[in-house]
Amino acid sequence: MLPDQTAYITCRTATEVAAAIRNMVVRGAPAIGCAAAFGVVLGSSSKKAFDVLAASRPTAVNLFWALDRMKKAANPEAEAIAIFDEDLAANRAMGRHGAALMPKGARILTYCNTGALATSGHGTALGVVRTAFERDKTISVIACETRPYLQGARLTAWECVQEGIPCTLITDNMAGHLMSKGDVDLAIVGADRIAANGDTANKIGTYMVGVLARRHRLPFYVAAPTSTFDPKTADGSAIQIEERPAYEVTGYRGVRWAPEGVAVRNPAFDVTPAELISGIICEKGVVLEPNRERIAAILR
Repeated sequence: MLPDQTAYITCRTATEVAAAIRNMVVRGAPAIGCAAAFGVVLGSSSKKAFDVLAASRPTAVNLFWALDRMKKAANPEAEAIAIFDEDLAANRAMGRHGAALMPKGARILTYCNTGALATSGHGTALGVVRTAFERDKTISVIACETRPYLQGARLTAWECVQEGIPCTLITDNMAGHLMSKGDVDLAIVGADRIAANGDTANKIGTYMVGVLARRHRLPFYVAAPTSTFDPKTADGSAIQIEERPAYEVTGYRGVRWAPEGVAVRNPAFDVTPAELISGIICEKGVVLEPNRERIAAILR
C-alpha cells in the first residue's frame, strides 16, 4: 500500500504467512526468510506449515535456508528470533563493508527495493547506501522505478525520503541514458539467489543494469547476506525463475492500460552473469570479481 498508505498486517497462521509472502505483502529475500521462520512457529512446526511456506515463492533461496534451519531447531521460537537478529546484524556488517566502496559524493543507481522493508532492518544494497550516507552526506541515490511492481518508485524512494537521503526517481529505461551522460558513478543491487559461480538472480531488469554498467565501465555491486548464497546451484541456468500474474503487467490498482486478449510474460527475476559483477558484498566481506573459488573461500 506504500507510499500513500501505511498498514500493518497481522498473520496468525502459517497459511496466512505463506499468503503474505506469495502476494508480496512481505517481499525481499531476507524478509521472506525471516517471515517464513516465524510462520513455522505459528504453524507449531508441523509438516503442513513447512509445505505451505515452501510453496509460497520459488526463487529466493533465503526462504528455503530459513525453513531448513527451522526443521533442525530444538526451540523453534528462539531459532526464529535468532534468524531475525542475525539478519539485522548481517545488514549492518554489509553496510560497513560496502560503504568503503562508495566514493565521496557518489551518485548511486539502485534497482528494486533492498532497504529495511526488504529485510529485518537497515537493508542490503540500500543498507550500504544508508551507512555510506551516514559517513558522507554528499552521496545520492538514483532509484529505478522497477516495473512492473514499482518497488523502486514506491518503496526505495519512500525509504530515502524518510531517511533524508537525496533521491532521484527514474524509469527503468532511463538508466542507460544517464550512464552515457556521466550522471551515474556506480550501481548496487540486492539478490534473491547467488549460484556457486557467482551468477546472481535478482528482480527482473537487474541483468539490464549489469550490462549497461559494463558498457559504461561503471562498478556494479551486489549486496546480499550469506543466506542468499546457494552452493548447491552450480550456475544461473539452474535457478528457477518465478512467473507472476499477468495483471501486474497489464495495469495497476484497478487501472488497465493493455488491451484485453494480449499475451503477457511476467518473469519476476532474471540472472546477471558473474562476469558482469564487480563485487559481491556480504557480512563476511567483499568478493571482488566473483567466481566459484572466491565464493567458496568466503563461505568457509
